[in-house]
Order: sequence, then C-alpha cells, then structure tokens
Amino acid sequence: MKKDKSLHQSKRAKKEAITAYLFVLPYVLLFLVFIVLPIIVAIALSFTKYDMISSPTFNGFSNYVYLLTSDDEFMRYILPNTLKYALIVGPVGYALSFLLAWLLAQIPHKSRTVLALLIYSPSLTAGITMAVVWKIIFAGDSTGYLNALLLRLNLIVEPIQWLQDSKYLFTIMIIVALWSSMGIGFLAMLSGILNIDQSLYEAAYIDGMKSKYQEIMYITIPTMKPQMLFGAVMAIVNTFSAGAIGVQLSGSNPTPNYSGSLIVNHIEDYAYLRYDMGIAATLSVLLLLMIYILSKVIFKLLGERED
Repeated sequence: MKKDKSLHQSKRAKKEAITAYLFVLPYVLLFLVFIVLPIIVAIALSFTKYDMISSPTFNGFSNYVYLLTSDDEFMRYILPNTLKYALIVGPVGYALSFLLAWLLAQIPHKSRTVLALLIYSPSLTAGITMAVVWKIIFAGDSTGYLNALLLRLNLIVEPIQWLQDSKYLFTIMIIVALWSSMGIGFLAMLSGILNIDQSLYEAAYIDGMKSKYQEIMYITIPTMKPQMLFGAVMAIVNTFSAGAIGVQLSGSNPTPNYSGSLIVNHIEDYAYLRYDMGIAATLSVLLLLMIYILSKVIFKLLGERED
C-alpha cells in the first residue's frame, strides 16, 4: 500500500514538474532567440570583416584594434560623449527618481496617483514629444520659444541655432534625457517605498530617530534595496542604450561635429551608412561589456550580502 502511494506521489511530482517546465518553455525560447542568439552572433561578427554583400571573413582582433587606435571619431567624441552622458544622466536621473518617489509617498493617494502619472508619462512619449515639443522650444529661428523669450528680454540680438550648434546640443540632450528619465525604475521605487511596513518608522521614532534624513538612510533605503537595485540597473541600461535623442533633436546622424553622438549612433553609422557590420558588431560588444561591468558594480553595492 505504501509502495503504491509512493509511486502515485512520484508520478504526480513528475507531472507537476513537466507542467512547470512547459509554462517556462515559451520564455526560455524567446530569451534564447531574442537575447542569447543576437549576442552570440554579434560576438562572432566582431571578429570578421563583413560588408553585408560578400560573406564574412575572419580578421581576428583587427576591428577592436581599429576602434581603439584608428577610429578618431570614436576616441575623441563618441566614447567621451557616451561616458559623460551616462555619468550625468544615470546618477542624476536615478537620484531624481528616488527623490520624487519619496516625495509622492508623503502625499494623499488621489493626488499621488495623478502626479505619478504626470511624472511617468514623459518616459512613454519621449520619442514623439522630442520631435514636436522640444524642437519647437529650441527652434533656431525667432519663432522658437526660447529664442523668442531671449529676444524679447534683449538678451540676444539674433536667434541661436540651439540644435545645430555643437556648443549647446549636448546640454539640451541632458535636459531632455532627465525630463524623460522617470520610467519603470521610478515606479519600482515608488512601489517599494509605499510597501514599507509603517511600524518600522514608528518603532524607530520611539527609539530616538529624530529626522526624515535618518528615516531615509536607516529604514527606507535598506528596506527597499531590491527596488533600488532594479532602478539602478534600468538607469544604466537606458543611459548607455540611448542614441535617439541627439539624432531626433538635430535631425542628422552623425550629429553636428559629433557633439551629441553616442555609441548607439556610431553603431547605426557603421551598420546602415557605411555598411560595415563587423565594426558595428564590435561596438555592440564593447557597449554590452560596459553595461555588464557597471551592472556588476551596482550589484556589489546594492545587492544582498550573505553573512
């Protein structure tokens, strides 16, 4: 009797395991096809010379050597622009996301919902609004809102080509990127703050906690580390994969004097304008490595530590 019961339980466990694998299978297949396979293909192509007409020919590390030693635009403009953009937009956008999420958590539910939607919506409509709203604001003639205001105040004598002048384009890119940076990471942080057990704050104030700063540092941030980690990773991925901002604002790729060109733009330049898929794949691999290394650093800083 016990043997039959054990056999029945074993069959049931196997059936449940098969069912579980079947549920996971579609995700695994999609992950392999759309994530793993493209990465493998990009790595393979990065060691070849491939012009999309003839077959790829193996050339070892020549593409990597070329980018680091002979590609003047990459070393002088593209790489510094990308690092500067990531170091400004990533941390500042991340800090703003946390600050706004914390401030929203302090207000009533109805007002919070409306304000959260208003803050989050630019990240959904960034592409459309960039092409319409921001180009109108920074238009290079007297009808542009910023030029019209400055002319009316007699601060300038003629309109400034904000989006075509390399002195201003990168700064405008930063402004637009920060405006649209309140995305899914912001919502994750807001959710994390709202789900903190309020009894923790009450107990802390009884034990002598005296300020909101202490509340944030000793309760809020440590309690919502998973959401902080998720927001940090999303900030890294979004900043390094950005590329459309400069192109949409200036209307050209590369941007004027490469002032707003990032690695993603350089990939598109090599792939779709120069038809050099080998170099484009090499740039993709380098970008992936940068994102991976920074993500590992973030995991070290914000990940759960095992005692």
